[in-house]
Amino acid sequence: MLLNFLAKEKTISYHFCAAQLGGFLVFMVAEVFILAAMAYDRYVAICNLLLYMVVVSWQVCLLLISLIYLYSLTIALTVSACVFSVSYCSSNVINHFYCDNVPLLALSCSDTYIPETAVFTFSGTNLFFSMIVVLISYFYIVLTILRIQSSEGRQKAFSTCASHMMAVTVFYGTLLFMYLQPRTNHSLDTDKMASVFYTLVIPMLNPLIYSLRNKDVKDALKRFLNNPCQSLKLI
Repeated sequence: MLLNFLAKEKTISYHFCAAQLGGFLVFMVAEVFILAAMAYDRYVAICNLLLYMVVVSWQVCLLLISLIYLYSLTIALTVSACVFSVSYCSSNVINHFYCDNVPLLALSCSDTYIPETAVFTFSGTNLFFSMIVVLISYFYIVLTILRIQSSEGRQKAFSTCASHMMAVTVFYGTLLFMYLQPRTNHSLDTDKMASVFYTLVIPMLNPLIYSLRNKDVKDALKRFLNNPCQSLKLI
């Protein structure tokens, strides 16, 4: 997208487009399951704090990351192969700011039932199982927080997972809107707006969302909101 802002000719070759789609899918699927793993991490931190270092050890973290990226690489190769197995013989103008499967399939002049079914099935399965992990984790987290007697303890427990909840809500919401609606309801212009959230907005917000747990960042934000002019002068 940044290249397209600067380049006069906004073109990409067939093979680079396939590589871009594959790379995008690898990191997209990986992020979905990393968010699920983070939800489990928050569950252990709040519900089984004394066992945290045993359950979420370095070995377990490395194993989870390895399995997630191996799985996401497999999904990316499978979906990319399905998308680029169809014939493209009409328009070569992609109505998007990167090579995504939905706008690419819209350009095909052959039957797209198999790749569309593959995209829908993999997207639905990945979102379903990752969301199940997130929802179950937060169900037990909420139960544990409600059992805490002191309001300070409840606030501290909630702040532990608040940033993750914000990231999950925005990320999963846009993905559900983008990939799990019927093909007839798809509007490529609307999809472009939705994809801006998980490709640009969420990565930009993540550092802010996760750093809001830091006391110094909270104090700096309060100072800025109370006196923005003075804060800008200091910068």
